[in-house]
Amino acid sequence: MDFISLKKNLGKDTSQMSKIKLGILGDSSTQFLNQAIKGYGIERNIDFDIYEADYNQIDQDILCKSSKLYSFNPEYVIIFQSSHKLVQNFYKLNEDGKHRFAENHTGNLTNLYATLNENSSAKIIYCNFYEINDAVFGNYAYKTTVSFPYQLKRINFELTNLSIKYDNFFICDCASIFCKNGFFASFDPSLYINADMTYNLDILPDIAKNITDIILAQKGDFKKCVILDLDDTLWKGIIGEDGIENIQLGNIGIGKAFTEFQLWLKQLKERGILLCVCSKNDESTAREPFLNHPAMVLNLDDISVFVANWNNKPDNIRYIRKELNISFESMIFIDDSKFERNMVRKEIPEITVPELPDDPAYYLPFLQGLNLFETGSYTLNDKDRTKMYQTEIMRKELESKSMSADDYLKSLNMKSVIKEFNQFDIPRITQLIQRSNQFNLRTKRYTQQDIVSFMESGRHITMTFRLEDIYGEYDIVSVIILEKQDSAFFIDTWIMSCRVFNRTLEQFVLNSIVKRCLKSNIKVLTGEYIETKKNNIVKGLFNKFGFIEKENLWVLDIASFNENKTYIENIDEQEEICV
Repeated sequence: MDFISLKKNLGKDTSQMSKIKLGILGDSSTQFLNQAIKGYGIERNIDFDIYEADYNQIDQDILCKSSKLYSFNPEYVIIFQSSHKLVQNFYKLNEDGKHRFAENHTGNLTNLYATLNENSSAKIIYCNFYEINDAVFGNYAYKTTVSFPYQLKRINFELTNLSIKYDNFFICDCASIFCKNGFFASFDPSLYINADMTYNLDILPDIAKNITDIILAQKGDFKKCVILDLDDTLWKGIIGEDGIENIQLGNIGIGKAFTEFQLWLKQLKERGILLCVCSKNDESTAREPFLNHPAMVLNLDDISVFVANWNNKPDNIRYIRKELNISFESMIFIDDSKFERNMVRKEIPEITVPELPDDPAYYLPFLQGLNLFETGSYTLNDKDRTKMYQTEIMRKELESKSMSADDYLKSLNMKSVIKEFNQFDIPRITQLIQRSNQFNLRTKRYTQQDIVSFMESGRHITMTFRLEDIYGEYDIVSVIILEKQDSAFFIDTWIMSCRVFNRTLEQFVLNSIVKRCLKSNIKVLTGEYIETKKNNIVKGLFNKFGFIEKENLWVLDIASFNENKTYIENIDEQEEICV
């Protein structure tokens, strides 16, 4: 969308939209950035409530504990500093100051981060710097540390290190946006001189989108799955008509575009994105290139669900969604056919359907430019996600052949390991808390720093649950955080992965929570359900397990609790914990 369209959104009714509070701090004019972010948020059904700091008051707003920023109490603080202001400051320094410019800049930013983090729970989104070669040294700028281009590159590099170090510090990659659009499409010298705007209006929607993508990923709204057509999408040609020897793949001609597209998809799969096939084809014919074409990058092991038949694609996509047990909102459908794209958009409006270019050479750069796969976390275990879902489908096949649900659950021979939170598991615990939407009673998103605080507080019991069965081991599939409140335990967090629904794990978890209460001489367990559009599955959970609703809380008398029936064996119960 262009800036004018985003600005028109500001007149729309936002009363039914989700509210998120943002603070914007900049060293140059941020009025139009404010409008772009708010307008793009409305496009994504979010009402951004924005505090815009006074002009060039970044340090003052952060360092002064009585500033309006802290009284506003934003969830996210966006810091916007421009390369053109940076170069002005650089020119004012002597040679020694220029040599230490990047070090001093990142040092100051680290201090600002520490102060903000001490006085606020807000996450920080820092806009990195677009590159400027000021032509003072020409190409020799990259052979001397006292050149501005060298120091600018170093600042961007150090910003990346800060983002890696602090899990509530994020980078909005303005440098890439600037590069993609080109210098004079991104920067208007006249606007800069007359209005102190360091970005062209036309580039603000891209920045607004990136910032919003970061926020939504932290809120658990991100893409998990790509559904792919085959003919003229993964290869050039029609496999059923041209035959395997005549489809085009490889490193010559148009086949190169499809090979590089597959290489990219393979990397997405390694990152944890599920790949599925939805093709109008005979299944044996559709599978043949995956099995026998020497230039295929993707193989059948990379595909979580493979559907090839002559049914309509919306119905097949519904089948894929059911098999994976994920939402349509988390899926992307890629097809070269405009007819198929429009049909899917019409019948499943929640799914994202990119409008592919006509020329396959542009498929990959077009899709990369959309930034469809923003994420809030990554662990090395994500590369095994496809295998996990393939195994889950095998479980479903066994379930369909079982005489009864009880017979099926017994046959899985499930075992669970319960542990306290530990340093090794923090990334996975955080990821599960940030990603889980369905079985999530309160949908509170916590950072790694928050998890450490729970571990060290002395007022919390933390529990992770792993599960294994005859098909293999799951990673951590459920997370519990209990807070001691007077003589009761309050369930601050109860999350469970959708991959283990209907395994009696929730019964097993509650049994385990009650045991912890008894060990700590706790008589009452309380919980809270905060409804979202995605967690309806747990709306009646407390009522189901005998909790009584009292003053917006659900209360369980431990003495009246009867242990739930479960088909899961505890094989490594943690040591007794006293609170």
